[in-house]
Amino acid sequence: MNQDPFKSMYGISDTVVDMAKEAMTTVSSVFERIDRIKEYNQLRVLQAFRNARFAEAHLGATTGYGYDDMGREKIEEMYAELFGAEAAYVRIQVTCGTQILVACLFGILKPGEEMLAASGRPYDTLASALGVEKKDDTFTGSLLDYGMKYNEVQLKDDGSPDLDAIRAAIKPETKVVFLQKSKGYTSRRCLRAEDIKAVVDLVKGIREDIIVFVDNCYGEFVETQEPCALGADLCAGSLIKNAGGGICPSGAYVAGKKELVERVAERVTAPGLGSHVGPSLGFNRQIAQGLFLAPHVVSEAMKGAVFAAKMLEMAGCRCEPRFDDPRGDIVQSVAFPDEKQMVNFCKNVQSCSPVDSFVSPEPWDMPGYDAQVVMAAGAFVQGASIEFSADGPVKPPYLVYMQGGLVFEQVKLAVMQAVSGMLEKT
Repeated sequence: MNQDPFKSMYGISDTVVDMAKEAMTTVSSVFERIDRIKEYNQLRVLQAFRNARFAEAHLGATTGYGYDDMGREKIEEMYAELFGAEAAYVRIQVTCGTQILVACLFGILKPGEEMLAASGRPYDTLASALGVEKKDDTFTGSLLDYGMKYNEVQLKDDGSPDLDAIRAAIKPETKVVFLQKSKGYTSRRCLRAEDIKAVVDLVKGIREDIIVFVDNCYGEFVETQEPCALGADLCAGSLIKNAGGGICPSGAYVAGKKELVERVAERVTAPGLGSHVGPSLGFNRQIAQGLFLAPHVVSEAMKGAVFAAKMLEMAGCRCEPRFDDPRGDIVQSVAFPDEKQMVNFCKNVQSCSPVDSFVSPEPWDMPGYDAQVVMAAGAFVQGASIEFSADGPVKPPYLVYMQGGLVFEQVKLAVMQAVSGMLEKT
């Protein structure tokens, strides 16, 4: 037990071990802040389970139509409470965040009504689904193909919402003001609770009927308040990100005003069916347990991001956010000088994964993106970005987006191993 496992098991040099010790000392106060948020959110989650009187009977399964699924109803009751919403819709059948976001927009917009993206152009796959990056008139079933309208407002240089520009962009046909909390594949900072609150206050002061809709992916339980508690009408996210706690194998959630949530449910199923159908198929246990674990798992991912930011900064990389910056999501971006170093970092992340550690990731043509993407993701659930992963489009400025980490030690090892490789080449 006197041996350092990073040296004895993985051959990390004394130089890098000492760097890691220095980094850990520097980030200790940030870790304390993360622990305070985790404690608050963990107790909120426990209280939601207690308030719902969640029982072993609710862990059972329904099949077929899924009528009267007691466990599913209890889970949705807890989600509504935790996200400050009137209602929630939580289903294992939804495959990803993009699917539920598109369902939300089709559910709350009518032809002729406008979506105003108040945090700039949404991430690539959502922008493709909206139809804002189409190169011809081919019908794809996008939002714009069905007669909805789109407009966007860029964030200010400091990454905060441009309230004056949002005010000027709101028109009579504007029905939805959309905010993407996380940065996506950009170099901007994420949005935080105070940013969302500022936009909500502005929009509702102009017209109460405008729906403020927040893409909450990567942001759940990072702060102590979720978007609907801040006044947003609707928020949504994936269960293979923060809210699933690393347990859920698929699924997504929507939370918000009851009428809006039901309209979204009717887009996922069918008008008239809505939230009444959708069997849990035995997954209530994973969804509930994932929710219970989520604050703890998110804190592990946050600590990994903070350590990575400090350690890689010490190794000469540019990191956003910096280790001590306030955070609203679990994403950490790292800028590398060229494609080779970017890809090598992802290979180090992959080699420290519990699944497919022997695989070497290479850039590939990923659907929905305009450049090849390199992706390290040795996860138990495919695409589960609450599990440790690193990826990015292979184009200047060669940004890797690192996220997740069910356990901090895995992230720490991968970063130390990456820094070892970088120092060997200097």
